[in-house]
Amino acid sequence: MTDVTLDPTKRGYWTSDQDVRWCPGCGDYGILAAMQFLFTELDVKRENTVFVSGIGCAARFPYYMETYGMHTIHGRAPAIATGLAVARPDLDVWVVGGDGDMLSIGGNHLIHALRRNVNLKILLFNNQIYGLTKGQYSPTSEVGKVTKSTPAGSIDHPFSTIGVAAGAGASFIARTHDLDRKHMIEVFRAAHQHKGAAFVEIYQNCNVFNDGIYDAIVKRSVRDEMMIDLVHGERILFGAQKQRGVVIENGEARVADVADVGLDAIVVHDSGRLNPSLAFALGHLSNDNMSPTPFGIFRSVAIAEYAEGVNDQLLAANEASGPGDLAALLTSGATWEVTGR
Repeated sequence: MTDVTLDPTKRGYWTSDQDVRWCPGCGDYGILAAMQFLFTELDVKRENTVFVSGIGCAARFPYYMETYGMHTIHGRAPAIATGLAVARPDLDVWVVGGDGDMLSIGGNHLIHALRRNVNLKILLFNNQIYGLTKGQYSPTSEVGKVTKSTPAGSIDHPFSTIGVAAGAGASFIARTHDLDRKHMIEVFRAAHQHKGAAFVEIYQNCNVFNDGIYDAIVKRSVRDEMMIDLVHGERILFGAQKQRGVVIENGEARVADVADVGLDAIVVHDSGRLNPSLAFALGHLSNDNMSPTPFGIFRSVAIAEYAEGVNDQLLAANEASGPGDLAALLTSGATWEVTGR
Protein backbone atom coordinates (compact mmCIF):
# COMPACT_ATOMS: atom_id res chain seq x y z
CA MET A 1 0.00 0.00 0.00
CA THR A 2 1.45 3.37 -0.99
CA ASP A 3 1.88 6.04 1.65
CA VAL A 4 -0.17 8.85 0.14
CA THR A 5 -1.79 11.53 2.27
CA LEU A 6 -5.04 12.40 0.54
CA ASP A 7 -8.60 13.26 1.40
CA PRO A 8 -10.52 9.97 1.90
CA THR A 9 -13.57 11.62 0.32
CA LYS A 10 -11.68 11.92 -2.99
CA ARG A 11 -11.39 9.13 -5.54
CA GLY A 12 -7.58 9.37 -5.61
CA TYR A 13 -7.39 8.19 -2.01
CA TRP A 14 -8.78 4.83 -3.15
CA THR A 15 -6.85 4.64 -6.45
CA SER A 16 -3.60 2.65 -6.43
CA ASP A 17 -0.44 3.59 -8.30
CA GLN A 18 -0.78 0.60 -10.65
CA ASP A 19 -1.47 1.11 -14.34
CA VAL A 20 -4.92 -0.28 -15.18
CA ARG A 21 -4.39 -3.05 -17.70
CA TRP A 22 -7.78 -3.86 -19.14
CA CYS A 23 -8.57 -3.56 -22.83
CA PRO A 24 -9.63 -0.03 -23.86
CA GLY A 25 -13.41 0.19 -23.62
CA CYS A 26 -13.77 -2.74 -21.20
CA GLY A 27 -16.75 -2.51 -18.86
CA ASP A 28 -14.44 -3.22 -15.93
CA TYR A 29 -13.30 0.42 -15.98
CA GLY A 30 -16.81 1.60 -15.16
CA ILE A 31 -17.14 -0.89 -12.32
CA LEU A 32 -13.79 0.16 -10.85
CA ALA A 33 -14.75 3.84 -11.00
CA ALA A 34 -18.09 3.17 -9.33
CA MET A 35 -16.37 1.30 -6.51
CA GLN A 36 -13.77 4.02 -5.98
CA PHE A 37 -16.43 6.74 -5.92
CA LEU A 38 -18.54 4.68 -3.51
CA PHE A 39 -15.66 4.39 -1.08
CA THR A 40 -15.35 8.17 -0.94
CA GLU A 41 -18.84 8.18 0.63
CA LEU A 42 -18.39 5.30 3.08
CA ASP A 43 -17.05 5.57 6.59
CA VAL A 44 -14.37 2.92 6.03
CA LYS A 45 -10.60 2.74 6.19
CA ARG A 46 -8.16 1.43 3.63
CA GLU A 47 -6.36 -0.68 6.21
CA ASN A 48 -9.60 -2.44 7.14
CA THR A 49 -10.65 -3.19 3.55
CA VAL A 50 -9.62 -6.23 1.51
CA PHE A 51 -10.36 -7.31 -2.07
CA VAL A 52 -9.87 -11.00 -2.88
CA SER A 53 -9.98 -12.25 -6.46
CA GLY A 54 -9.47 -15.41 -8.46
CA ILE A 55 -8.21 -15.64 -12.05
CA GLY A 56 -9.48 -13.73 -15.07
CA CYS A 57 -9.76 -10.17 -16.29
CA ALA A 58 -11.96 -9.16 -13.35
CA ALA A 59 -9.39 -10.66 -10.96
CA ARG A 60 -7.01 -7.74 -11.55
CA PHE A 61 -9.36 -5.58 -9.51
CA PRO A 62 -7.38 -5.73 -6.21
CA TYR A 63 -4.33 -4.17 -7.90
CA TYR A 64 -6.27 -1.00 -8.67
CA MET A 65 -7.84 -0.36 -5.27
CA GLU A 66 -5.65 1.37 -2.67
CA THR A 67 -6.59 -1.19 -0.04
CA TYR A 68 -5.27 -4.56 0.96
CA GLY A 69 -5.89 -7.31 -1.56
CA MET A 70 -5.05 -10.81 -2.66
CA HIS A 71 -4.96 -12.23 -6.18
CA THR A 72 -5.57 -15.93 -5.51
CA ILE A 73 -6.08 -18.94 -7.78
CA HIS A 74 -8.78 -19.95 -10.19
CA GLY A 75 -12.19 -20.24 -8.53
CA ARG A 76 -10.87 -20.23 -4.96
CA ALA A 77 -11.46 -16.59 -4.01
CA PRO A 78 -14.67 -17.30 -2.01
CA ALA A 79 -12.93 -20.05 -0.01
CA ILE A 80 -9.86 -17.94 0.80
CA ALA A 81 -12.06 -14.93 1.61
CA THR A 82 -14.14 -17.13 3.93
CA GLY A 83 -11.05 -17.95 5.97
CA LEU A 84 -10.15 -14.27 6.17
CA ALA A 85 -13.66 -13.19 7.16
CA VAL A 86 -13.83 -15.80 9.92
CA ALA A 87 -10.36 -15.02 11.28
CA ARG A 88 -10.80 -11.24 11.01
CA PRO A 89 -14.50 -10.35 11.32
CA ASP A 90 -13.50 -6.71 11.80
CA LEU A 91 -12.51 -6.40 8.13
CA ASP A 92 -14.61 -5.46 5.09
CA VAL A 93 -13.95 -8.33 2.70
CA TRP A 94 -14.92 -8.08 -0.97
CA VAL A 95 -14.67 -10.92 -3.50
CA VAL A 96 -14.31 -10.20 -7.23
CA GLY A 97 -14.51 -12.68 -10.09
CA GLY A 98 -15.94 -13.34 -13.52
CA ASP A 99 -18.64 -15.72 -14.66
CA GLY A 100 -16.07 -18.35 -15.65
CA ASP A 101 -14.02 -18.04 -12.47
CA MET A 102 -17.03 -17.97 -10.13
CA LEU A 103 -19.48 -20.35 -11.79
CA SER A 104 -17.22 -22.93 -13.42
CA ILE A 105 -14.21 -24.09 -11.41
CA GLY A 106 -15.28 -21.89 -8.50
CA GLY A 107 -18.96 -22.81 -8.47
CA ASN A 108 -18.69 -25.07 -5.46
CA HIS A 109 -16.87 -22.46 -3.37
CA LEU A 110 -19.36 -19.78 -4.36
CA ILE A 111 -22.50 -21.66 -3.38
CA HIS A 112 -21.08 -22.70 -0.01
CA ALA A 113 -19.98 -19.16 0.84
CA LEU A 114 -23.54 -18.07 0.04
CA ARG A 115 -25.32 -20.85 1.94
CA ARG A 116 -23.13 -20.30 5.01
CA ASN A 117 -23.90 -16.58 4.88
CA VAL A 118 -20.28 -15.57 5.34
CA ASN A 119 -19.90 -11.80 5.70
CA LEU A 120 -18.54 -11.27 2.17
CA LYS A 121 -19.47 -8.82 -0.58
CA ILE A 122 -19.25 -10.93 -3.74
CA LEU A 123 -19.13 -9.17 -7.12
CA LEU A 124 -19.61 -11.40 -10.17
CA PHE A 125 -18.67 -9.68 -13.45
CA ASN A 126 -20.80 -11.44 -16.06
CA ASN A 127 -19.78 -10.92 -19.69
CA GLN A 128 -20.91 -14.40 -20.78
CA ILE A 129 -17.46 -15.30 -22.09
CA TYR A 130 -13.93 -16.22 -20.99
CA GLY A 131 -11.98 -13.03 -21.66
CA LEU A 132 -8.48 -13.57 -20.28
CA THR A 133 -8.05 -16.91 -22.08
CA LYS A 134 -9.30 -15.37 -25.33
CA GLY A 135 -12.93 -16.05 -25.94
CA GLN A 136 -14.10 -19.52 -24.95
CA TYR A 137 -17.73 -20.02 -23.92
CA SER A 138 -18.57 -19.73 -20.23
CA PRO A 139 -21.26 -21.13 -17.91
CA THR A 140 -23.47 -18.12 -18.76
CA SER A 141 -23.01 -18.19 -22.55
CA GLU A 142 -26.22 -18.68 -24.49
CA VAL A 143 -27.15 -21.89 -26.28
CA GLY A 144 -25.69 -21.82 -29.78
CA LYS A 145 -22.77 -19.56 -28.84
CA VAL A 146 -19.96 -20.03 -31.36
CA THR A 147 -16.53 -19.67 -29.76
CA LYS A 148 -13.06 -21.18 -30.06
CA SER A 149 -14.12 -24.00 -27.75
CA THR A 150 -17.61 -24.41 -29.27
CA PRO A 151 -17.05 -24.03 -33.04
CA ALA A 152 -20.38 -25.74 -33.80
CA GLY A 153 -22.24 -23.70 -31.15
CA SER A 154 -22.67 -24.38 -27.46
CA ILE A 155 -25.25 -27.00 -26.51
CA ASP A 156 -24.99 -26.17 -22.78
CA HIS A 157 -27.94 -24.52 -21.06
CA PRO A 158 -26.55 -21.46 -19.24
CA PHE A 159 -26.80 -20.79 -15.54
CA SER A 160 -29.21 -18.23 -14.18
CA THR A 161 -26.78 -16.47 -11.86
CA ILE A 162 -29.62 -15.06 -9.75
CA GLY A 163 -31.16 -18.52 -9.66
CA VAL A 164 -27.89 -20.04 -8.45
CA ALA A 165 -27.64 -17.46 -5.66
CA ALA A 166 -31.28 -17.92 -4.64
CA GLY A 167 -30.95 -21.70 -4.74
CA ALA A 168 -27.93 -21.45 -2.44
CA GLY A 169 -29.97 -19.32 -0.02
CA ALA A 170 -27.94 -16.11 -0.41
CA SER A 171 -29.26 -13.52 2.04
CA PHE A 172 -28.61 -10.62 -0.37
CA ILE A 173 -28.98 -10.88 -4.15
CA ALA A 174 -28.78 -8.01 -6.61
CA ARG A 175 -28.03 -7.16 -10.24
CA THR A 176 -26.64 -4.02 -11.86
CA HIS A 177 -24.76 -3.15 -15.07
CA ASP A 178 -21.59 -1.35 -16.09
CA LEU A 179 -23.22 1.52 -18.04
CA ASP A 180 -24.95 3.14 -15.06
CA ARG A 181 -22.52 4.36 -12.40
CA LYS A 182 -25.26 5.72 -10.15
CA HIS A 183 -27.10 2.40 -10.14
CA MET A 184 -23.90 0.46 -9.47
CA ILE A 185 -22.98 2.72 -6.55
CA GLU A 186 -26.38 2.33 -4.91
CA VAL A 187 -26.36 -1.46 -5.33
CA PHE A 188 -22.78 -1.72 -4.03
CA ARG A 189 -23.71 0.51 -1.09
CA ALA A 190 -26.63 -1.75 -0.18
CA ALA A 191 -24.37 -4.80 -0.44
CA HIS A 192 -21.80 -3.18 1.83
CA GLN A 193 -24.45 -2.35 4.44
CA HIS A 194 -25.75 -5.93 4.45
CA LYS A 195 -24.48 -8.27 7.16
CA GLY A 196 -23.80 -11.63 5.59
CA ALA A 197 -23.14 -12.90 2.09
CA ALA A 198 -24.07 -10.19 -0.41
CA PHE A 199 -24.09 -11.41 -4.02
CA VAL A 200 -24.09 -8.85 -6.85
CA GLU A 201 -24.18 -9.81 -10.51
CA ILE A 202 -22.87 -7.08 -12.83
CA TYR A 203 -23.69 -7.19 -16.53
CA GLN A 204 -20.29 -6.27 -17.97
CA ASN A 205 -19.35 -5.78 -21.60
CA CYS A 206 -16.30 -7.51 -23.09
CA ASN A 207 -15.74 -5.36 -26.16
CA VAL A 208 -13.14 -7.75 -27.60
CA PHE A 209 -14.71 -11.21 -27.37
CA ASN A 210 -18.42 -10.55 -26.72
CA ASP A 211 -19.09 -6.95 -27.62
CA GLY A 212 -22.62 -5.61 -27.24
CA ILE A 213 -24.03 -8.78 -25.66
CA TYR A 214 -26.34 -6.70 -23.43
CA ASP A 215 -27.05 -3.79 -25.81
CA ALA A 216 -30.68 -4.83 -26.35
CA ILE A 217 -31.28 -4.45 -22.60
CA VAL A 218 -29.03 -1.76 -21.13
CA LYS A 219 -28.49 0.81 -23.88
CA ARG A 220 -30.04 4.09 -22.80
CA SER A 221 -32.44 4.15 -25.76
CA VAL A 222 -34.09 0.86 -24.74
CA ARG A 223 -33.86 0.89 -20.92
CA ASP A 224 -37.43 2.01 -20.29
CA GLU A 225 -38.83 -0.98 -22.15
CA MET A 226 -36.20 -3.58 -21.25
CA MET A 227 -34.96 -2.89 -17.73
CA ILE A 228 -37.28 -3.84 -14.89
CA ASP A 229 -36.46 -1.80 -11.78
CA LEU A 230 -37.05 -3.77 -8.58
CA VAL A 231 -38.15 -1.55 -5.68
CA HIS A 232 -39.12 -3.13 -2.37
CA GLY A 233 -42.79 -2.55 -1.53
CA GLU A 234 -43.74 -1.36 -5.02
CA ARG A 235 -45.48 -3.14 -7.86
CA ILE A 236 -43.05 -4.39 -10.48
CA LEU A 237 -43.98 -2.12 -13.37
CA PHE A 238 -41.89 -0.95 -16.30
CA GLY A 239 -42.16 0.69 -19.70
CA ALA A 240 -42.23 4.37 -20.63
CA GLN A 241 -45.84 4.60 -19.40
CA LYS A 242 -45.54 1.83 -16.79
CA GLN A 243 -47.82 -0.13 -19.07
CA ARG A 244 -46.20 -3.51 -18.44
CA GLY A 245 -45.53 -5.49 -15.29
CA VAL A 246 -44.59 -8.82 -13.77
CA VAL A 247 -47.11 -11.40 -12.60
CA ILE A 248 -46.50 -14.65 -10.74
CA GLU A 249 -48.50 -17.67 -11.88
CA ASN A 250 -47.94 -21.15 -10.45
CA GLY A 251 -44.64 -19.98 -9.00
CA GLU A 252 -43.34 -18.65 -12.33
CA ALA A 253 -42.78 -15.01 -13.23
CA ARG A 254 -43.87 -13.62 -16.58
CA VAL A 255 -44.29 -10.21 -18.20
CA ALA A 256 -47.82 -9.01 -18.91
CA ASP A 257 -49.57 -5.88 -20.16
CA VAL A 258 -51.34 -4.13 -17.30
CA ALA A 259 -54.31 -3.50 -19.57
CA ASP A 260 -54.72 -7.25 -20.02
CA VAL A 261 -54.35 -8.47 -16.42
CA GLY A 262 -55.25 -5.43 -14.30
CA LEU A 263 -53.03 -3.56 -11.85
CA ASP A 264 -53.95 -5.79 -8.91
CA ALA A 265 -52.41 -8.78 -10.68
CA ILE A 266 -48.98 -7.13 -10.83
CA VAL A 267 -46.78 -8.51 -8.08
CA VAL A 268 -45.57 -6.23 -5.29
CA HIS A 269 -41.84 -6.73 -4.86
CA ASP A 270 -40.80 -8.05 -1.45
CA SER A 271 -37.02 -8.29 -1.18
CA GLY A 272 -37.38 -9.13 2.51
CA ARG A 273 -39.30 -12.34 1.97
CA LEU A 274 -37.53 -15.09 3.91
CA ASN A 275 -38.46 -17.76 1.36
CA PRO A 276 -36.20 -17.18 -1.70
CA SER A 277 -38.83 -18.34 -4.19
CA LEU A 278 -39.68 -14.83 -5.42
CA ALA A 279 -36.01 -14.01 -6.06
CA PHE A 280 -35.63 -17.35 -7.83
CA ALA A 281 -38.67 -16.71 -10.03
CA LEU A 282 -37.53 -13.19 -10.91
CA GLY A 283 -34.07 -14.54 -11.71
CA HIS A 284 -35.63 -16.85 -14.30
CA LEU A 285 -37.94 -14.22 -15.76
CA SER A 286 -35.67 -13.63 -18.76
CA ASN A 287 -33.74 -16.47 -20.35
CA ASP A 288 -32.08 -14.50 -23.15
CA ASN A 289 -30.58 -11.08 -23.84
CA MET A 290 -33.53 -9.86 -25.86
CA SER A 291 -36.21 -9.88 -23.16
CA PRO A 292 -37.12 -7.50 -20.31
CA THR A 293 -34.75 -8.17 -17.41
CA PRO A 294 -34.95 -7.29 -13.69
CA PHE A 295 -32.29 -5.12 -12.03
CA GLY A 296 -31.86 -4.00 -8.44
CA ILE A 297 -32.16 -5.92 -5.19
CA PHE A 298 -33.90 -9.27 -5.54
CA ARG A 299 -33.48 -10.36 -1.92
CA SER A 300 -32.22 -8.86 1.33
CA VAL A 301 -32.95 -10.76 4.54
CA ALA A 302 -31.36 -10.91 7.99
CA ILE A 303 -30.18 -14.37 8.95
CA ALA A 304 -27.37 -15.66 11.17
CA GLU A 305 -23.90 -14.75 9.89
CA TYR A 306 -21.31 -17.53 9.69
CA ALA A 307 -18.26 -15.95 11.32
CA GLU A 308 -20.28 -14.87 14.34
CA GLY A 309 -21.50 -18.43 14.83
CA VAL A 310 -18.00 -19.88 14.54
CA ASN A 311 -16.52 -17.40 16.98
CA ASP A 312 -19.40 -17.91 19.43
CA GLN A 313 -18.59 -21.63 19.44
CA LEU A 314 -14.92 -20.92 20.08
CA LEU A 315 -15.74 -18.62 22.99
CA ALA A 316 -18.14 -21.16 24.47
CA ALA A 317 -15.56 -23.94 24.19
CA ASN A 318 -12.91 -21.75 25.81
CA GLU A 319 -15.21 -20.87 28.70
CA ALA A 320 -16.15 -24.50 29.21
CA SER A 321 -12.71 -26.09 29.17
CA GLY A 322 -10.18 -23.28 29.16
CA PRO A 323 -7.49 -22.62 26.55
CA GLY A 324 -6.79 -25.53 24.25
CA ASP A 325 -3.64 -27.65 24.28
CA LEU A 326 -2.31 -27.98 20.73
CA ALA A 327 0.21 -30.69 21.61
CA ALA A 328 -2.47 -32.77 23.29
CA LEU A 329 -4.75 -32.33 20.29
CA LEU A 330 -2.08 -33.48 17.83
CA THR A 331 -1.33 -36.62 19.85
CA SER A 332 -4.89 -37.55 20.71
CA GLY A 333 -7.15 -40.14 19.17
CA ALA A 334 -5.78 -42.48 16.51
CA THR A 335 -2.05 -42.10 17.09
CA TRP A 336 0.69 -44.71 17.15
CA GLU A 337 4.35 -44.98 17.93
CA VAL A 338 6.89 -46.24 15.39
CA THR A 339 9.87 -48.05 16.88
CA GLY A 340 12.91 -49.77 15.39
CA ARG A 341 13.47 -53.51 15.38
